[in-house]
Amino acid sequence: MTKIIDGKATSAAIKAEIARETAGIVAAGHAAPHLVAILVGHDGGSETYVANKVKACEVCGFRSTLIRMEDSVSQEELLAEVSRLNADDSVDGFIVQLPLPRHINEQAVVEAIDPSKDVDGFHPVNVGRQAIGLPCFHSATPMGIVELLKRNGIETSGKHVVIVGRSNIVGKPLAAMMMQKAEGANATVTVCHSATPNIAQITRTADILVAALGRPGFITADMVADGAVIVDVGTTRVPDSTRPKGFRLSGDVDFETVAPKCSAITPVPGGVGPMTIVSLMINTLAAAKRRRGI
Repeated sequence: MTKIIDGKATSAAIKAEIARETAGIVAAGHAAPHLVAILVGHDGGSETYVANKVKACEVCGFRSTLIRMEDSVSQEELLAEVSRLNADDSVDGFIVQLPLPRHINEQAVVEAIDPSKDVDGFHPVNVGRQAIGLPCFHSATPMGIVELLKRNGIETSGKHVVIVGRSNIVGKPLAAMMMQKAEGANATVTVCHSATPNIAQITRTADILVAALGRPGFITADMVADGAVIVDVGTTRVPDSTRPKGFRLSGDVDFETVAPKCSAITPVPGGVGPMTIVSLMINTLAAAKRRRGI
């Protein structure tokens, strides 16, 4: 029988662990960890993600602050806010929710964040340290995937991990993490993308297949080996008139046909998504402990 890898349950267990540690930090006389999120504009997906991050902070006992800016904000104004947060000693970590409006250079904003407060793990300093296996803030989604596999007893050492998608947010950092000689990694990694010919031939060789390309239902049953582990990172909003909000979330995997062939698979929603948010909590706690010398 195929195992459904429950990201909600796994993330809930981790948040409970973080809450206990946070309570101990506060009891010792330290301030609770403080996470700030900057939300530019009113994108529905971003609104949902940030709301979920605020809720996670509450569960973990963190202080959270949401800074809203209109999508007409200038790049200079946004960079000024980033600079202010860099200098604010009460802020342990902060994120600028992506995507940003087209007139703003996202990379310039990411690079302006103090790496010691970059709890999203996007700054080149953290990305570079991650690539060579040094301590850093790992990118939240790849970190969540590694933790999800580890906590659900999925062996990665010596396995062939195929990642479909080479984004800076998921594909590239996950490849770097999975090939490290470390617990929950130590895998042989192949990365496929839009210019890869005969992708199905490669994906069929995967012990663990990670779909992270943002194309609903791209991975079909003929692309998956019997007994493989499937990690679906996709979260595309697909119109659905039968749903109250008029849409449903669709993963990059054709779940109905692929699941029967797998030994384990993550659902959408309820798989990788909750782990991304809890990874942000892990990074924020680490940032707070470092700043307090704990």
